[in-house]
Amino acid sequence: MLCNNMIDNRLFQFKILMKIQMNPTFLVVTFLLSINLFAQKPQQFSVGLPPEKVGFSAERLNHIEDLINRKINEKRIPGATVFIARHGQIVMDKAFGMNDIEAKKALKSNDIFRIMSMSKALTTTAVMMLYEEGRFNLDDPISKYIPAFKNSQILDSVYKDSTYKAHPAKKEITIRHLLTHTAGIPYQNKLYEKAGIPFYFSVKPEKISETIPRLAALPKMHEAGEKFTYGLNTDVLGYFIEVISGMPFDKFLKQRVFEPLGMNDTGFYVDDTKKDRLVKVYEEIGTEPGITPRPQNEWTEYPVTGAKTYFSGGAGLTSTTQDYAKFCQMMLNGGSFNNKKLLSRKTIELMTMNQIGDLEVWDRKNKFGLGFEIYTEKGHVKLPSSVGAFEWGGMYYTHYTIDPKEDLLMVVFFQVFPSKGWGIEKQVQQLIYQSIID
Repeated sequence: MLCNNMIDNRLFQFKILMKIQMNPTFLVVTFLLSINLFAQKPQQFSVGLPPEKVGFSAERLNHIEDLINRKINEKRIPGATVFIARHGQIVMDKAFGMNDIEAKKALKSNDIFRIMSMSKALTTTAVMMLYEEGRFNLDDPISKYIPAFKNSQILDSVYKDSTYKAHPAKKEITIRHLLTHTAGIPYQNKLYEKAGIPFYFSVKPEKISETIPRLAALPKMHEAGEKFTYGLNTDVLGYFIEVISGMPFDKFLKQRVFEPLGMNDTGFYVDDTKKDRLVKVYEEIGTEPGITPRPQNEWTEYPVTGAKTYFSGGAGLTSTTQDYAKFCQMMLNGGSFNNKKLLSRKTIELMTMNQIGDLEVWDRKNKFGLGFEIYTEKGHVKLPSSVGAFEWGGMYYTHYTIDPKEDLLMVVFFQVFPSKGWGIEKQVQQLIYQSIID
């Protein structure tokens, strides 16, 4: 009798379970849960899968190697490191050519490059982390935090003796203007040179807390919001971070961005234990193509010599493709990597939407968000990419692209300045996209 009751009870439970499982609501919930589990973003990069498993052709990826080796043989670049990942799976992490041609020193995938303007995305991220803490509003005037920006002037003309004529600005520069390069702050000009404003970085014993107020007092090129004027805006934001956080800018980046993401080879200066991994700078000058070593000076030696007290948020950082890829994956993940949450998904959406209205990034037909160039339909037709992908590069020939639609990141580093070969990074980007086969 007891046995029969147990059997009847089990049959009853089985029938109830079957009814639940066949219920449309249960099926929908189960499906959504499975989608959510599948959509979990990787907190570390994975290795070992063949490229085809994430929609890349191994055969087509060889075109990238062929292009880079051809450019090395043509003496257009000394070498390159390339990092590609899709769905968190590493597709390529490879070094080509030489770190130092004269010393016959081969380039390694963890060698350190001067990333110049790729510093801007990291500084912008630090700004937006403070924004998420409610420390400021994007449309606050910067003069609220750096008083020297109060009563800004607009430049009319500059005379031979570097004196100038200017008129009062109609509106104040906001933090949003600085993040979008619409504040009217350029790079080097006669007025900045006279005032001792560093072009990008400095080996002198000076600090951004000294130079940024001097810059703030100088006239701007136009009214805030009128034009896209690429310049020292992000250096201003580095000092702004110091004011808001009460920490030196370099320490803030290290503690709040680099260490959480595991970017152990990224920073403003390269210490003695790592300086052998710093890539040599080459230049391409004269009438004939071909690179030669750039003479040692501030432009080549700033990461390892000098006072090491100037922290340029716009151009001062050094990094590796492996490190920078961690930052890119954090952006793809909606703000987290290495099980650390830096930004919210909604903040990243804000950072990667058009913030400049009808203005454009030079002649590229693209828009600019908060720290990033964003591909539009008009920009997308120029080369393979995705609408909504975002990117930037550095003057010494470094570049990254983050493509949420394809769940793809690419980081490509060269080290040549100046160069006649601008566009090689776009060729690499083209060859990465043509390798997608899914």
